[in-house]
Amino acid sequence: MLYIGFSGLPIRSNRKSAELISMTQLEVAYRYNASPGESAMRAIDNMREVYGIRRISFNSNDRIVRVEFDASRLNEPTIAALLRGAGVDIREKLVLA
Repeated sequence: MLYIGFSGLPIRSNRKSAELISMTQLEVAYRYNASPGESAMRAIDNMREVYGIRRISFNSNDRIVRVEFDASRLNEPTIAALLRGAGVDIREKLVLA
């Protein structure tokens, strides 16, 4: 089989290594209290470098932060801990429909 790697170059692979490439993407959303300050935003930007974090987005009107991540690498409590460690005052996990 032929897969496209992160570099954009084709990768020849057998079924076993193709399973290693696949990811289980999940999204979790939390409501937060105060808008993150400048230092928190820098820490959140560094969170994007954590292997398995795909996307972080903020909705400042509804005070909701959403994180898309690879569930084979991370879990929801780890995401919450990363957000808290970055300085985001999360209150509750939201149920996504």
